[in-house]
Parts: sequence; structure tokens; C-alpha cells
Amino acid sequence: MGDISAVAVVTGASRGAGRGIAIALGSHGCTVYVTGRSQQAGDSALPGTIYETAEAVTAAGGRGIAIRCDHGDDADVQALFETVKAEQGRIDILVNNAAAVHDELTHPGEFWEKPLKLADMITVGVRSGYVAAWHVAPVMAQQDRGLIIFTSASGAAHYSLGAAYGAHKAGMDKMAFDMAADFRHAGLNVAAMSIWMGALLTDRLKAIIASNPAKFGYLEGQCETPEFTGHVIWALYNDPALMILSGHTVVGAEMARKYGLADKGRTPPTTQELHGFGPLHFHSTVIR
Repeated sequence: MGDISAVAVVTGASRGAGRGIAIALGSHGCTVYVTGRSQQAGDSALPGTIYETAEAVTAAGGRGIAIRCDHGDDADVQALFETVKAEQGRIDILVNNAAAVHDELTHPGEFWEKPLKLADMITVGVRSGYVAAWHVAPVMAQQDRGLIIFTSASGAAHYSLGAAYGAHKAGMDKMAFDMAADFRHAGLNVAAMSIWMGALLTDRLKAIIASNPAKFGYLEGQCETPEFTGHVIWALYNDPALMILSGHTVVGAEMARKYGLADKGRTPPTTQELHGFGPLHFHSTVIR
């Protein structure tokens, strides 16, 4: 089961990738704080609440704790991490997954023809990930151990769904790189990484596929389960060579093969296999 005392915070975990990651970490015995805004049915057009996810974490073998948090509100985020520190005294894993995803993201049209609210993905996504990491970093620095994960995708390196989505994914990767550089400069055993997830068979994606099977139907055979990335994160956290990987953007499907992990008996395709490329490589030059 590994380090059963590990305390994780998974943001944006009412549904989708966050829910799956939280449940997977729970299956490894983690105490998982589940954050999001959905507290009851109807809070979102999609099913799922923080309480349902927390219950699923506990049912999987961990301890799920739900805390409502609007990651666009700095005061909410501060209160969240003060609560976790007060209750647990430590934070071992932070998964920055919260993002403001609006339905119009997948609608046809150029970026200026879609609602301006799509830029929320930069606020609750890039900025919110920075804020959460800012609160967690001093805790992990004191422990001299920890892992900050940013959930990302290949849209960081190619056009996908427009400028807001691309800026979000590219921002995840670059923040992981730069935060890792600061942890390294401080001589700390704290890692920051970004993970490219494949297409996830979530309720949102199922709805997208159903809305236009001719356009999106091919995705179903390439999808990863929402839990898959959580198992990869746990393997990374327990890897003695974690600090060597710190600052990297990794492809979840590639790391799963490294660690011998399957996704419900199958091996999801990598971006190299699907598209012929992998994550961008940032330069080692440092200006301080």
C-alpha cells in the first residue's frame, strides 16, 4: 500500500480527472482532501459533488475529506490550506487540477467569436494552480519532501480548442518547470511536475462524443480512465528517483509503462504514438 500516512489535496475533484485521481490516491491509503464548488446536485450541469468524491475515496480504502473551495477566491484557498495544515500537520501531494471549463470551449468558431468567459481557464487554472502551490510550498519545504502535480495535456504543444485552453496547458507545464527550479535552488527534496493526460472518458467527454459522434467518436477507443493518472502520481511519489524527474512534463501513458501500470487491463496510447511528439523541452539557462 505504500506510505499510508500521505496527505493529498486534489483540486477540482467533484468530477472528471480530479475525482478519478482522488479515488486512485484513496485506493493507496491516502488521506485526500477533495476540493471544488459542487456540493449538491444541480450546482453543475454535470453530475458529481465533492461529498460524493470524498465518499468514494473512503470506499476505495483511503480517507476522503470534502472542503468546498472556489479556487478563483484567494481567501477560500488560504482557508483550505490552513484547515489541512491544522488537521494533518503536513501536505505530501498537491494535484492542481481545478479549471474553469465552459461548454462553449468545444463550440465552433475562432477565439474572438466565442464568449470572453473562456479566459476564465487562465484564472481558474493557471493562476489558481500558482496560488495553491504558493500555499503548499512552505509546508513541503519544512517537511523537505513533497510533490506538486499539474494536470496537463498535449494541447500545451499543439493547437487544441483555442488560445485559452492552450495557454492553460502550456502554463501548467512551465509552472512545474520553474517551481522545480526554485525548489532545486533552495536545496529541497520537493518535486514539481506536469502530467499530460490523454483523453479521459469522463461524463463531460461522453457528452461531447454523444453530441457529435462523427467528429469525436474516435476518442472513445483512445481514452484513459479518470483514475489512471492518480495511480501514475502515486508511483511517481514513491519513486526513489523522483527528484531527477522534478521539473519535467511527463506523459502519463509513458510513465505507466515505466512503472508497469495498466489501465483496467489495457495500455493507453502515448502522444508519441498518437501524434508523433512529446512534451516540449525547456532550456536550462537560469536568470535570477
